[in-house]
Amino acid sequence: MTPILAFISGDTLLWAGLFFGIVFGVLLHRGGVTDFNVIVRQFQFRDFTVLKVMFTAIVVGGVGVFILQGQELANLHIKPANMLAVIVGAGLFGIGMAVYGYCPGTGVAAIATGRMDALVGLAGMIAGGVAYALSYDWIAANVLPVADLGKKRLPELASLPEWVWYVALVLLAAVVFRVVSKVEAKASTH
Repeated sequence: MTPILAFISGDTLLWAGLFFGIVFGVLLHRGGVTDFNVIVRQFQFRDFTVLKVMFTAIVVGGVGVFILQGQELANLHIKPANMLAVIVGAGLFGIGMAVYGYCPGTGVAAIATGRMDALVGLAGMIAGGVAYALSYDWIAANVLPVADLGKKRLPELASLPEWVWYVALVLLAAVVFRVVSKVEAKASTH
């Protein structure tokens, strides 16, 4: 069976990646998450735009990967689940996002819209990447081995078919959107 999207290959695949990256940046901007104040209000639980946009991106990305795998256009390269590294990295990411006011993707998209404040964060991202590269040997020896689960995914850990996880993701998104909608409606009446 020939995959439906088989025409996207080789150089075309690179151009498709560039095209979809630009589309994603435009959608981030149109969604309002290239605005520092929108992200700050998310942390204050006053504006849930970021949650809705990012949850939508996660669902579309997850289902997209599932479809691409089914069309034999993508192969997953699972990274080891180094839990200490994940926890430390998530903490640093959260601190950086709270201080910077953007996540890396929204920061780059904000730069593209002319937001000069976002350039400072780009410098921080580059400096962080360099610091990580320079300290990688130490991290590999002292951090990565702690709580290393190996190359595991949720379907293997829970012994459930992969499609169940994607259905659960879509249902979770529906519930989150419904709850957020009720919270926003209640806040607008006060």
